Amino acid sequence: MRQTLKDYRNLGFGVLFTLFFVFLDQWTKHLAVWRLKDKPSISIIPGVFELFYLENRGAAFGILQGQKSFLIIMTVTALLILFYLYTRIPEKPRYRYLRLILILLISGAIGNFIDRCTQDYVIDFFYFSLIDFPVFNVADIYVTVSACLLAVLFFFYYKEEEIDALFQQFAFWKKKDK
Repeated sequence: MRQTLKDYRNLGFGVLFTLFFVFLDQWTKHLAVWRLKDKPSISIIPGVFELFYLENRGAAFGILQGQKSFLIIMTVTALLILFYLYTRIPEKPRYRYLRLILILLISGAIGNFIDRCTQDYVIDFFYFSLIDFPVFNVADIYVTVSACLLAVLFFFYYKEEEIDALFQQFAFWKKKDK
């Protein structure tokens, strides 16, 4: 019974953190519409970084323009997989970082999913003009940072045995010992 209560507590914290991160993403997009739409960009660091309103009807880096249905299907699939993985993470403190990273990934996916479903586009507004980097938003930051942190965890933090144990935990089926 105690393990079940801990599972629910971790799930509850995950939901609360996800709601917070999604709210933060949506709030910044609301601010972008209010302060940037149909207005000139705002230079934060001249020639380097600016706030620039853009309606992205595709995915990252503007790929898959106009493929809303495909992007929605892919997002729902990714969210289902990420939620499944989140619920399968062992309750050990060593996996706390992995749990937080999945919360960030889920939050980023939900943030852009909301835009795509309600507006047919994703609101982007951060722009590094110095390198002409694609315009992005807070949800994109969540996804990018969490993907980098995930790589760091798997390459430098977890031991090979821990990674093997995780993949066994994530499997839909269990290996039978011979």
